[in-house]
Amino acid sequence: MSKVGVIGAGAWGTALAQSLAGDDSDVLLWAREADLVAQINSEHRNGLYLPGAGLADTIRATSDLAELAKLPVLLVVVPAQFLASVIAGLPQGDRDLVLCAKGIEAGTGRLMADVATDAAPDARLAVLSGPTFAHEVAAGLPTAVTLACSGGEQQWDRLAPVIARPALRPYYSDDVIGAEIGGAVKNVLAIACGVVDGLKLGQNARAALIARGYAEMLRFGLARGARPETLSGLCGLGDLVLTCSSTSSRNFSLGLALGQGLTADEALSGKNSVAEGAATAPVLADLARREGIQMPIVDAVCRLLSGEAPAAVVVTDLLARPLRAEGEFAL
Repeated sequence: MSKVGVIGAGAWGTALAQSLAGDDSDVLLWAREADLVAQINSEHRNGLYLPGAGLADTIRATSDLAELAKLPVLLVVVPAQFLASVIAGLPQGDRDLVLCAKGIEAGTGRLMADVATDAAPDARLAVLSGPTFAHEVAAGLPTAVTLACSGGEQQWDRLAPVIARPALRPYYSDDVIGAEIGGAVKNVLAIACGVVDGLKLGQNARAALIARGYAEMLRFGLARGARPETLSGLCGLGDLVLTCSSTSSRNFSLGLALGQGLTADEALSGKNSVAEGAATAPVLADLARREGIQMPIVDAVCRLLSGEAPAAVVVTDLLARPLRAEGEFAL
């Protein structure tokens, strides 16, 4: 019998299932697409979202959420904008839900834990976040993540043995807000770093953008009750550095295309996977404006995504902002 289920058979969900099955544990993986379920079960691969990765025989796929409802631990790895509808379709129960999506819900401004609380009030929530490229996790390469537990150390004691593997090392936190904000904001900042590469502005500019972007992440996070040590850890700065440095990041790749002159619609068309930052950017910018938090890089990404101005103009406007002190809260 499976002890753990993974809801969502995209690249990241499939990679997590593969990691969890690395010690021959049985893992139940939910996918919406019937053809994908059949392929995973018969061919032990996910050609749609994680091609090239062979999957363990102990992974079994299903399209029936009710099957996963019987399990005590579920990792929820659907895109942020679909989290509410998927969890609403899961039969209620007293279980651990580990949220692995990184984003803010469009229209409501809710973080994923708030979405899950409303949809599954009986569940015990945790957040798994950190610098993770799916193909590396699936290949068994060393990875460290933050596991933020709303239930504190008692929940950590339950979940850590379920998730930890020799190549997947979780670190404990009880700062769920910090873990969520780090993952959501870094997606938007990764788009900005992709723009820097698309415009061929150089390594100096990218490093500066990462540092100033981190200041925006910290400013927003502290205003929302996150702890600075969380945002300086794996799920904040660590994830930011990874996704701002490689085309393996969907958000970075989106920014790269914008910097090269494509529109957001052109850059996003025909993609199987989701660049979460595209949906998160406008709602993040709106929340920041309403709360008086200045996030000029996030605002710049919104201008690019909306087509308000070309990338070169947006960058020029950023560089022309008034000179300020570098301190964390300098505007």
